[in-house]
Amino acid sequence: MLGFRLDLGPDEDRTFVGVDFFKIFQEVYLRIEDPRVSNIVRFSDAVGELKVEAAAAIKDGKRILFQFDRAAFSFKFLPFKVPYPVPFRLLGDEAKGWLDTTYLSHSGNIRISRGNKGSTFVLQKMIEPRQRLLSAISVGTGVKEMIDELISLNLVKAKPETLEGEWQLLWASKSENESWSSVAANGLKGLQIIKNGRLENLVDLLPGLHACTHGSLSKTSVDEMYTVHMNDGAVRLGALEFPLNVKVNIVMELLYIDNKIRVTRCNKDSILIHLRLNKPELA
Repeated sequence: MLGFRLDLGPDEDRTFVGVDFFKIFQEVYLRIEDPRVSNIVRFSDAVGELKVEAAAAIKDGKRILFQFDRAAFSFKFLPFKVPYPVPFRLLGDEAKGWLDTTYLSHSGNIRISRGNKGSTFVLQKMIEPRQRLLSAISVGTGVKEMIDELISLNLVKAKPETLEGEWQLLWASKSENESWSSVAANGLKGLQIIKNGRLENLVDLLPGLHACTHGSLSKTSVDEMYTVHMNDGAVRLGALEFPLNVKVNIVMELLYIDNKIRVTRCNKDSILIHLRLNKPELA
């Protein structure tokens, strides 16, 4: 799926939509059973949008053929869609068209297309806040700003079982003077596995040197707040295993979670970002 925002010059924008408060998008779904191209006019977050859809096909690798076949208004204040009163089936060839992609940036974020009626469109790909956060982590800048943006957009109210699974730590805010045992207890620099109210942190301290800590996870009476009691662990060096005395209580606040990523705050200090891997069994 490709979601692009249509960028027009100031005068053209007002001519096309009539007012300055409209946003125009184009969605392209080509790798699905029912390939489609949709043009979307979004009035505002409070009002809703008009979506005009077309069946699509690819010709010669770069030309998209389309035929409009349905359209509807989606208003925020109505629980149902309102059909757009255009008889596409009666329009014949007038409902058909094509788009040629004349330029696509190396990153894939900018696309220039030419339509069958001679119009040229410059479109900028819409990148989800989650993807912008992952990009910020990869380059090492702007991570905290992207966290704030992600949290402000959506906080998924999660049940305890939503947390279950294997999570790979992607990023952690810096904390000064942390001991290696504290690093292991807080699950920094490794995997975190949550299942049936139990929590396990697996941390690679050095090549061949691993730490494993165990504890319990329980929901508090406050929304999105959890208490973690880490009560035992071990350090492993090859086949050798040494008990690790871990007695740590952690207050964990769930800031954001979806099916791929999780953002938490521990003890009102450290921010952790985890990527969901799978749902294995705890040892």
